Amino acid sequence: MEVCSLGLVELISGLSDGNTLLLALILSTMAMLSTTLGGLPVALLRGRDSGRSFSMLVDIGLGFSSGVMFVASFTSLLIPAIEDFGLPLPISGLVTGALVIHGVNAIIPHEHLIKGYEGPAGALRKLRAAWLVALAVIIHNLPEGLSIGVATAFEVRDAITLGIAIAIQDAPEGLAVALPVYATTGSLRRAVLYAWLSGLSEVVLALPSAALASLSASLLPLAMGFGAGAMIYVVSHEALPETHRSGHENKATLSFFSGFILMLALDTMLG
Repeated sequence: MEVCSLGLVELISGLSDGNTLLLALILSTMAMLSTTLGGLPVALLRGRDSGRSFSMLVDIGLGFSSGVMFVASFTSLLIPAIEDFGLPLPISGLVTGALVIHGVNAIIPHEHLIKGYEGPAGALRKLRAAWLVALAVIIHNLPEGLSIGVATAFEVRDAITLGIAIAIQDAPEGLAVALPVYATTGSLRRAVLYAWLSGLSEVVLALPSAALASLSASLLPLAMGFGAGAMIYVVSHEALPETHRSGHENKATLSFFSGFILMLALDTMLG
């Protein structure tokens, strides 16, 4: 398995041919495709409301994604930045990333699957619920696209490890996006479209973040810390609390550790 994993790293590295923007495009496109494909299993549902089973699948998927994101924040971003640039700049970026996502979370109206509406009160009546859900997913995915872009400007192998990990965890995340849309509309096309849009947001942010981080080496420790802080904030404030609201805490926690262990294994095999 390790040989196959290393072969994948070499393949992606060869395709990018040392071009940072091309590598960011390849990795973020992998994540987008994984998110889209993750939404397809909703076709197996029968009816518009799968009740507790629907909620359980969402919690398990978000738990797994959270485990991968949490470890990746450290192994692919924060620890390499501290090892190469020292503590102050990466930690400054970490705090800034968390604060920025907190601000985005407060300003942009969005709808959580269980928690419900969050954002300015006046915007609730102006936006349809489906778009509120889509905005929530985009907020969740912003740190992932940002982190892919920043990592490509630092070290190719770490970036590919991170990109593969995000692509893996994006499959259950795509299902978590598509399930509520399908449950409320009964439209497979719309459910998969929303999953695709959530993945597309990663591509949109990965490219400019890669370009910006490539401009100056002095920006890298701040940018890597920023990406880590943004992802950790999403896991702590958004994803994990959402998995503990409907009685599936044990399954969500087991799923979290599954993602946690998988990311550690990937980092060991590919790093």
